[in-house]
Amino acid sequence: MAEEKKRFIYSLVFPVFFLLLLWAIKFYEMTMEISLIEGGVYPRKLSGLKGILFSPLIHGDWKHLVDNSMPVFLLSLAVFYFYRDIAYKIWFLIYFIAGILLWGIGREAYHIGASGLIYGLAAFLFLSGVIRRVRSLMAISLLVVFWYGSLVWGLLPFDFEVSFEAHMTGVIAGILLALVYRDQGPEPDRTLLDADDEEEEEPGDSLG
Repeated sequence: MAEEKKRFIYSLVFPVFFLLLLWAIKFYEMTMEISLIEGGVYPRKLSGLKGILFSPLIHGDWKHLVDNSMPVFLLSLAVFYFYRDIAYKIWFLIYFIAGILLWGIGREAYHIGASGLIYGLAAFLFLSGVIRRVRSLMAISLLVVFWYGSLVWGLLPFDFEVSFEAHMTGVIAGILLALVYRDQGPEPDRTLLDADDEEEEEPGDSLG
């Protein structure tokens, strides 16, 4: 029990730090009465490369920040809890791969916000849960997807004021990393393994 508590507290450290950083940046922007939008990704322009580093930290308004805060926190927490040994690697690879892809394929506009990171983390956790047969990972991902508000629809260009390209590149990054690190992570659920073993032992029908 003490070990689980320690593990949970460890898993909280970085997600809490990142969330506080997002809010601190927004408070600074509002207090100084400036706009940081030009720190976003601007595709295929050298000046827009800095957005790969800064765009997930910048949000258009308070609603944008509030909408992204809890999903990015919960998904980051799940990554750090279930993938302790490789959590930093996974998190930052999604962060930068999604940004690089966005710089290459996005529309010519400033792309800001942590939604690409959210989509990447959700895609990674869900697909990794499927591959590794861990129900808790799949459940967490689906709960966040439904709570965040129809993540799937965010991949389609219905609202051109929303960076659906950031969502797509996040998903691509998450899927890629789930496949690359398919052999690392939490152990598969025993119940799922037992069910598979029983199916393999049952004699199949034969054709004569």
